Amino acid sequence: MTRLRMDMASKDARPGSRFVRAGRSLARRLAGGAGMWTVATLAITAATSAAMASAAAATVAGEPAVPTAREVEKAVAAVYPALVNISAVSRDFAEGRAIRFPSAGSGVLVSEAGHVLTNFHVAGNSTRIRCTLTDGRIFDADVVAHDPLTDLSVLQLRAAGRGGPAVSGGSGTSLSGLRPARLAVDAAVAIGDPVLALGNPFALSSSVTLGIVSNAHRVFTDFTGSELSDVELEGGESTGWLTQWIQHDALILPGNSGGPLVNLAGEVIGINELGGGGIGFAIPARVAADVLRHALADGNVRRSFLGFAALPVAKLGRETGALVSSVTAGGPAEAAGLAAGDILLALGGEAVEARFFEQVPELYRRVASLPIGAPVTLRIERRGKVLDLLATTQEMERLRGERGEVRALGISAEELTGPLALARNLRVREGVIVTGLRPGQAAATARPQVQVGDVLLAVNGQPVATIAALAQRLAAAAPAGANGGSGPSGASDSSASLVLKLLRSDQEILTLVRLPESRNGRWGGELPRAWLGVLTQVLSPELATALGRPGTRGYRVSEVYSWTNAEQAGLAVGDLLIALDGEAFSASRPQDADDLRRAVEARRIGDTLRLTVVRDGREREIAVELESRPAASEETRRSKQEEFEFSVRELTLLDRSDKHWPRDQAGVLVTDVTSGGWAHMAGLRIDDLILSLNSAEVAGVADFERRVAELKAARAPSVEVFVRRGAGTHFVFIEPEWPEGKHK
Repeated sequence: MTRLRMDMASKDARPGSRFVRAGRSLARRLAGGAGMWTVATLAITAATSAAMASAAAATVAGEPAVPTAREVEKAVAAVYPALVNISAVSRDFAEGRAIRFPSAGSGVLVSEAGHVLTNFHVAGNSTRIRCTLTDGRIFDADVVAHDPLTDLSVLQLRAAGRGGPAVSGGSGTSLSGLRPARLAVDAAVAIGDPVLALGNPFALSSSVTLGIVSNAHRVFTDFTGSELSDVELEGGESTGWLTQWIQHDALILPGNSGGPLVNLAGEVIGINELGGGGIGFAIPARVAADVLRHALADGNVRRSFLGFAALPVAKLGRETGALVSSVTAGGPAEAAGLAAGDILLALGGEAVEARFFEQVPELYRRVASLPIGAPVTLRIERRGKVLDLLATTQEMERLRGERGEVRALGISAEELTGPLALARNLRVREGVIVTGLRPGQAAATARPQVQVGDVLLAVNGQPVATIAALAQRLAAAAPAGANGGSGPSGASDSSASLVLKLLRSDQEILTLVRLPESRNGRWGGELPRAWLGVLTQVLSPELATALGRPGTRGYRVSEVYSWTNAEQAGLAVGDLLIALDGEAFSASRPQDADDLRRAVEARRIGDTLRLTVVRDGREREIAVELESRPAASEETRRSKQEEFEFSVRELTLLDRSDKHWPRDQAGVLVTDVTSGGWAHMAGLRIDDLILSLNSAEVAGVADFERRVAELKAARAPSVEVFVRRGAGTHFVFIEPEWPEGKHK
């Protein structure tokens, strides 16, 4: 099975989104499928052609299926109350770290208890999900189950009193009065049937478009029509090999994904998933209903696995059966003796009919629905002989492992699964795959350097199979203060050396990684130096002439810092400094700008300078006591907040003076906001001055770190950040994902 390129009609409305990528299908690679194509065709087989001809004949014989306004109104009224506008915080990974971004999609209420069906590519990579109903109620939602193979997710609206508030500041406090839509599992869907697509295109809530069914059993094939194509979702998951899509021309756009496709009876016949070029595709209601049933019964979707791929038999001149095109190494089908080239005649005593590509997904669904761990008879034809093979099903593994970031190493990673290991031809089945490196961090500076694609097998000889296990190993070995960890002996070395075992291709490599101590605190500094407390410009010959003082050399005062001895002594902007302790200045060129600073720094703190000053054409002498140069911004105490992903520092005298703030202005200045982090998502900006966190005053970095520690201990669902921004003030609300929290 190959993979096609198709626009997802969902959160891809966000800037810089990725559409479905072309690539070789992981699912089919497990069965030894053929090569990759970057385009796909819509399979038009004899079965499709016959259905289209039948529909055309019916239309000619009767009246065209044009719905009346009343029919449309009734259908919309039946489903509109069940339409859900989904907004989410989605997560991706780049350069070794998690990046978060807002996304939007659609869903449909399917139970009075508040269950919502939507697409996996809407909810699957999200860390927070919020649902708005058409009556204005807003609820946070929890995930009941994800099913990437069908691109479906089941959510549960969260009512107040169950797992916390429904939503911070929201109005959804009760699930009473919900009006779910009906999934029309058995409804007939035919070419030419009028359909309505309900959703939230481009996050424009509660929109309805009208069209007709173009094909009721759409599958995709590669360019040559020789094998099925599936669709790659973000994160590498694949979907489609269990699905015969409903193709229609009701306009769907980014944001429509997960919304219902509705017939004129007001029934949901599909869940919209794909769109582009005026063509839309919906997952049939029967597939969605099956996923919903499993999710509500078990909390996940479990399927059986035999391990073979099939092709239709029409080209063999056969009416029934399915051609086995490949068999997964080590799978149940191989253990039973199934081989490529066999014709599968019956599965569990029931005949197999896969003459056309449209019938192949039905065969895969039959296999998936078999009892897990139970024997099943495969009747096959091999070189003219009919044989019965006995196979025992296994539970199907998820194709892709959990993804996450490991900040201590500066990597993003994915847990290795059996199917992924098989697809990559790896000799191990457990480990953590490095998917990204953060420049300058521990893994990127290791010797030899860790590389993207490496499989991390062990830390200091201790095996790691999951991202959580890797984090625990690192925390146990980290030096005191490094990423919140401490060494096993309590030692406070500046760094810890770890030995990582990596698998790279077929090589087993050991690399040495050093975990540095936390850099929070004061960044360097200089010995105290004398300081005048003013900024000046060189009095060039041209400037001196323009000021009516031709031939005068020295400096013009361009700024006097507030609360300094210079200000108290009476120095003012515009004063011309022409002599120091009776000795005339010689400065007249731009390169002489630092001479005054050097002369001042050659004195001691507390010395008094006698400056000859020209003001309003008259000379006068002003005495200024030199003071200690205030700390520069680079020398102040700093703190990096890992969970929110932003950094702050102490205010300096120069900050307060430059920004015309009071001398006693409290707070911490934001120096960095990581793109895609929680603070960035909330709208925090560089140069914001944080005044308080959840109404608790922040006087400086020590206060800031104490307040953050309290918030972490309380696992505050929302952090109110009061900032001074420009000439005014502003509130920023950060809704974090705490470590080991509910949302991961």
